Amino acid sequence: MNCLRATTIFRNGLILATVFLFPALLAAQQPTPKADTPKAYALVHAKIFTLAGAPIENGTLIIRDGKIAAVGGQVDVPQDAQVINAEGLQIYPGMFDPVTQMGLREIGAVSSTVDSTETGNYNPDVVALTAVSPSSEHISVTRVAGITEVLAVPASGGMVSFGPSGVIGGQASAIYLAGWTVDDMQLKRSVATVVNWPEIQTKTFDFATFQRKEKPYTEAKQEYDKQVTELTDWIERARHYAQAMGHAGPADYERDLKLEALVPVVRGQLPLLIFADRSREIRNAIEFCDKQNLKMILAGGSEAYKLKDLLRSRSIPVILRPMLTLPLYEDDPYDRLLSQPAELSAAGVKFAFGSFDNSFARRLGQNAANAVAYGLPYDEALKAITLYPAQIFGLADQVGTLESGKVANVIVTNGDPLELTSEVRYLFIRGQLTSLDNRQKRLFEKYSARPKP
Repeated sequence: MNCLRATTIFRNGLILATVFLFPALLAAQQPTPKADTPKAYALVHAKIFTLAGAPIENGTLIIRDGKIAAVGGQVDVPQDAQVINAEGLQIYPGMFDPVTQMGLREIGAVSSTVDSTETGNYNPDVVALTAVSPSSEHISVTRVAGITEVLAVPASGGMVSFGPSGVIGGQASAIYLAGWTVDDMQLKRSVATVVNWPEIQTKTFDFATFQRKEKPYTEAKQEYDKQVTELTDWIERARHYAQAMGHAGPADYERDLKLEALVPVVRGQLPLLIFADRSREIRNAIEFCDKQNLKMILAGGSEAYKLKDLLRSRSIPVILRPMLTLPLYEDDPYDRLLSQPAELSAAGVKFAFGSFDNSFARRLGQNAANAVAYGLPYDEALKAITLYPAQIFGLADQVGTLESGKVANVIVTNGDPLELTSEVRYLFIRGQLTSLDNRQKRLFEKYSARPKP
């Protein structure tokens, strides 16, 4: 009894401490606005690549209230603006990585730091933004490379991902790479519903025994057909649910959050971001979306070049995965993935480059540069990491180019952002001058100063 009374007293005391102390602790964690924070910034004497027109020599860019107020060669500098002399430097829109697990995955081998995949195969109601950790170390490391916004994509795999990801993985969210909370980071809560298109897999790898397993084709085909049938059933049920929502009151049908999350998809308001690599799966996904009248964005697309005419005719954009990897088949040319972007560009297929990971997201610019070396026009490569991902996901009215009225996601560099040796000198996210400090820099400085034995 005494123990129970002591426990009760402790619990009540803990509740009171939480009620009275938590607001103070929370306030202490919030950034304190500085009295000398400038109302506006003026970047002067720079070469400006707006990506909405020709480059501007000796140009000026004005930032006010988080937006681009003016950009051009003859722009008056406001008296209240903090002037940054960018002579000899270049200004570009911030880069956009359209497939990452930013804020969802910290250390792939430590499960407690991973919140990128929900249990079950069908989770259309899962929204990536709700699980994003603003304190992720990957964020500061990535933005110092000039990447100002990304898509946090649930159940999208990655270089260190193992195990199943489900068929409908959830909703991808567009986020800025700066902010104390997810609300600060939100660019758009939901931009696409993620689908991992089923494959006919006759070979699997058992991570429990670290051995490969063979499966008869007929059995693998049955499993594939079952998954496609289930996916079709989800879409058809969502279409019926949407009809009930449109013609009946809330009390006339039983609410289903998963079907409700698919309503924007069947109404054509939200695209499917479908992960598929081989031409057979890509074609099957396209036929499925045609039949169901759904909008599709292809992610992965290692064999998209085989279906370039079909992709162009259906106006299906592609998010290409990193190219410095082996081709799918051993008899493919070594540069098959490297030459694909130029081939898709020549065919009129819109595409963007994605990192499909966190650790190497900082190499997004160099990934685009590799495609330039294999025939992709430079301007197209630059737009494939800035403007095109914004257009593909319906965000081009906010980011992607340097134009008046758009969000001021801006990078100031000492050279070509596609070059490995170029550095970001100034970084603006939502019009705020953002720190370039990061974990890698701190470790470099720490061990550079290590005393010699």
